[in-house]
Amino acid sequence: MFNMTDMNMFSRRCVWVNGPVIVGAGPSGLAVAAGLREQGVPYVILERAACIASLWQNRTYDRLKLHLPKQFCQLPNYPFPDHYPEYPSKKQFVDYLESYTAHHDIRPHFNESVDSAKYDEACRLWRVRTTGPDGEVEYICQWLVVATGENADPVVPDVEGLVSFGGEVVHACDYKSGDRFKGKKVLVVGCGNSGMEVSLDLCNHGARPAMVVRNAVHVLPREMFGKSTFELAMMMMKWLPLWLVDKLLLFFTWMILGSTESLGLKRPDIGPLALKNYGRTPVLDIGALEKIRSKEIQLVPGIQRFSCASVELTSGEQLDIDAVVLATGYRSNVPYWLHETEFFGKNGFPKTPFPHGWKGKSGLYAAGFTRRGLSGLSADAIKISQDIAGVWKDDLKQKKQKVPTHRRCISTF
Repeated sequence: MFNMTDMNMFSRRCVWVNGPVIVGAGPSGLAVAAGLREQGVPYVILERAACIASLWQNRTYDRLKLHLPKQFCQLPNYPFPDHYPEYPSKKQFVDYLESYTAHHDIRPHFNESVDSAKYDEACRLWRVRTTGPDGEVEYICQWLVVATGENADPVVPDVEGLVSFGGEVVHACDYKSGDRFKGKKVLVVGCGNSGMEVSLDLCNHGARPAMVVRNAVHVLPREMFGKSTFELAMMMMKWLPLWLVDKLLLFFTWMILGSTESLGLKRPDIGPLALKNYGRTPVLDIGALEKIRSKEIQLVPGIQRFSCASVELTSGEQLDIDAVVLATGYRSNVPYWLHETEFFGKNGFPKTPFPHGWKGKSGLYAAGFTRRGLSGLSADAIKISQDIAGVWKDDLKQKKQKVPTHRRCISTF
């Protein structure tokens, strides 16, 4: 069953899992686990942090709310409480996930980090090696569900002089509130949803933010004609082609917000919905645009280099600053631990585009890499749990679940 040439296996505890191993206890992993639980399929869910949804609990700012209405953000078969507002807060969403976890009796292995996962061709099983409270463990399983998500690790750009900058430098994952930046000149690097919201939060706390705008960006109102922009777009997509929906969204945006290009926010040539296929999400404005118009948020071009107390911009302008917030996004960490190159690309995303990027070969699955938020990961989770459950139940019927005698020394789940 095992490759006996790998002598290191004898120094770690081996665990046979009579079901899938799920890597990640964020919304994606929880949704897959819940689907499997409903189908009666056993599993093990591994989480490197000490809690579920660590991105939401530990690496988001206090003012964060869901950008889409709650009906588009709920996990499968578990609606938000009726008393929740249309756009739940960070705390409300975390409470919802805690309730979801308890309802489905999901018990992740916390503080257990996956070091490597590799498919063993000889025995046709996955070998997942971890480090955690119990030391090194190797899980052996038929299925592996990658649910670490699109935003596993922060991206920190390599900018000349940043390490020698004398003020505070934080990534958006460590930014909680603008309260401690009151009266300070803060450079916000990035103009996506995080960059816009951090800049707005800084303004509301009496700071003086300057936001770096290097690339074209679509800014849309969060709501149009009494409906969320996303909901309106989904309604139109039922009847109209994508290109026409994009044109209508931009026309309605111009009617509501006016010209954003006059403010220094150039729009991409590709429409906002079509651009999501390239992994770029439009900004849903919740007040930052008004601050940009009033000059309370200053827009500046790209960065040339940092010095001790200032930054030189690509325009040649020198800007005195007290602090830097890097709203430069996140990346997948899959390439660092998954030894597989056919299904996942170098960027840590499935190579097959949505909606077919949820299933690879040899029992490999991907949950939460659709670039379509919570609704996308929920769709993945349903397909994955049903697919695994179908094979697992067939195996039971054929009595192939019997553990061979040479596995007797292995702990089981």
